[in-house]
Formats: sequence, structure tokens, C-alpha cells
Amino acid sequence: MSSSSEERNFLESGPPLPPSLMGGANIQLGTVAPALGTIGYAPEPDYLDYNLKGRGVSEKMFANTGASYVIATFIGGAMGLRSGLAATPNSRMRVKLNSVLNHCSKIGSKSGNAVGVLSLVYTLYEWGVEETLKPDRYFNNEAISPTIAAFLTGATYKSMAGPRVAALAGTIGAGMVGATYIGCTLAGVPYGTKGFLFF
Repeated sequence: MSSSSEERNFLESGPPLPPSLMGGANIQLGTVAPALGTIGYAPEPDYLDYNLKGRGVSEKMFANTGASYVIATFIGGAMGLRSGLAATPNSRMRVKLNSVLNHCSKIGSKSGNAVGVLSLVYTLYEWGVEETLKPDRYFNNEAISPTIAAFLTGATYKSMAGPRVAALAGTIGAGMVGATYIGCTLAGVPYGTKGFLFF
């Protein structure tokens, strides 16, 4: 039998059957290999480039900013509800409703915007500290980058009020990270596993 007749018989017989039905004698890996990706590749293992530090900076930035904005808007809205009810000079329902809506929208949006911007700046500072200083090489502590980032965020937020106030705001930010780290350590929760800001 010539090779052309073998080729024609193979093509007319249709796709090869699984090995259990025919004993695997007629299955030619060359016809199936392009679909499996076994032809043309070097016989070396594939390695995935895992990001051991977690999410990327843009994903962290959007997640932190969005979550912080929503949480602060709800808290500010609740504070606006309380102050709107307390500040109403009239007991009529329409006047109370108007006062509550004005206070909720004013305080809620103001606090949401402020905390959202702080979260954005914090995330960018944390990424910058991790990329430039690389404190993981020198310290065996995950709280170094968040502490520096929180200090810089607080100092930046109050930088127009003078150096003493900026240093105090930075110290408050760093203290918040330190308190969170100590609380996580005492509770037995691994620090930084929540994926939100410095939790």
C-alpha cells in the first residue's frame, strides 16, 4: 500500500477514536497535537509569574478609593441626618425633610470626598515606598510600608497648616497603622490579609 492511499484512508476514516476503543494503535499525535499545543514548543516547564505581593497598584487604588468613599459617604450621611434633625427650627415635616436632605448631602459628600482622596494618596504612597525603598529586603515586618505611607499621607493632608501640624497629622496616621498592626497581632489575625488599606 502506498503512502498516498494510507493518507486517504486515514482522512476518510474521520477523527481518531479514544485509545480505549481501538487500543491506541491508529491515533497519530501529529493530527491532535496542534490543538493540544505539543508541537513547536521546547520541552521545558512553564512557570507562571505570580505576584506574591497581591494585587497591582491600580487595582488596589480603585478598590481602596471606592470602598473608602462609599463607607465615608454613608457615615457622613448618618451624621448629616443627626445634625439635620437637631438643626431644624420648625416642626413641620417638609421643613425637617429639607433640612435633613441638605445636611446629609453636604456632610456625606464632603466626608466621602475627603476620605476617598486620602485613600488614593495613601495607596500611591504605599506603592511608591514599596517600589523605591523596598523595606521587605531589610525588615521582616509587613507594617513598614503602610506606616511610612500613612505618615506621608497625614503630613501631605495637613501640609498647608504648617510643619508642626503636618508632622502631628503624619504621626496620627502612622499611629493608626501601628494600632491596627498590634490589634491584628494580639487577635491572631495575619496583618494585611483583608486587602483594604492597612487592614
